[in-house]
Amino acid sequence: MRSISVFGATGSIGESTFDLLMHAGGRGAFRTVALTGGRNVARLAAQARALGAEVAVSAYDDCLPALRAALAGSGIEAAAGTEALLEAADRPADWVMSAIIGAAGLAPGFRALRHGGTLALANKESLVAAGPLLMAEAARHGARILPVDSEHSAVFQALVGEDIALVERIIITASGGALRDWPLERLAHATVAEASRHPNWAMGQRITIDSASMFNKAMELIETREFFGVAPAQIEVLVHPESIVHALVGFADGALMAHLGAPDMRHAIGYALNWPARGALPVARLDLAALGQLSFRAPDPLRWPALRLAREVMEVRGQAGAVFNAAKEVALDSFIAGQVGFMDMAGLVESTIDKMVTRQSLGNAATSLDMVLQTDAEARAVARSLSGQEKD
Repeated sequence: MRSISVFGATGSIGESTFDLLMHAGGRGAFRTVALTGGRNVARLAAQARALGAEVAVSAYDDCLPALRAALAGSGIEAAAGTEALLEAADRPADWVMSAIIGAAGLAPGFRALRHGGTLALANKESLVAAGPLLMAEAARHGARILPVDSEHSAVFQALVGEDIALVERIIITASGGALRDWPLERLAHATVAEASRHPNWAMGQRITIDSASMFNKAMELIETREFFGVAPAQIEVLVHPESIVHALVGFADGALMAHLGAPDMRHAIGYALNWPARGALPVARLDLAALGQLSFRAPDPLRWPALRLAREVMEVRGQAGAVFNAAKEVALDSFIAGQVGFMDMAGLVESTIDKMVTRQSLGNAATSLDMVLQTDAEARAVARSLSGQEKD
């Protein structure tokens, strides 16, 4: 029986993963080692009971009493806090979903690779902040990383049986988010609620706002560079409002291979769960005649400056990705808190990068995860200072 763990089980990716695990037979088909979540203790405990997990972990120490109470009589171990997350990652599992949001997901993902199994990677920050280190860690332990972002899963699938040397370009698509058709001059006044209403996907607030600002696609540009090893100039972005074509791969003979599917993250999660086979998934089947047409357009650089910043980060490389991610998280926090406007987020990230890039070592590759986390902390401090926030 295959053993599994899910980090970030109560988020949108985690819930979709749980749904697929239950659909595939639940505790009768998998031995669940660890489930982790945040403050939604009731949901975490319900998932743990349903899957018969060995341990359930909340990221927050103060949630431990409630988690213990919710698991009373189940025989499932309850734990909480950063160290507990790492200890859960130290428990061997054949397949691990990495779906913790933000830099907090880096260390558990790195720990999980040590077992030589499969890491289903939904945590964007791992590749953006520490891509070369993560890929080297996987190689060192004979582990495999499978992409769970819908775009990178689509590219991965399009490349099956293909020679990466014959790839001319990789095109990832973007819905454009909640504000994609707003007049440019109105964007500066967008509210958190308005930016949080995605037209196609059901996701958490943070990723939905990142979709509207295109910071999620900026992250995915960097991820594409790190995961597939192609040059930045080979990676393109197209705005595709229908979210049906998730990515396209162009080859030396001029052919384009496209991956199509309904906007449902269970496609990518299910592919990673069943790889190298394909399993039957409870997802909608496309009716192309009913769709009628699919539309594409180039992204407006004035509307989405995050894409330009990502390309600059890819040119600098080194630890610039860690700075970019840290500053992006602070900028998003500031927007949600009402401290900066929607269009101010990119300016804050750019100012942080400009200030940090003066460090002589920023262009040098990080040699350890600790170095990445130190750069992350320094960048957050700079970004908070620039935004007027006090340090946590």
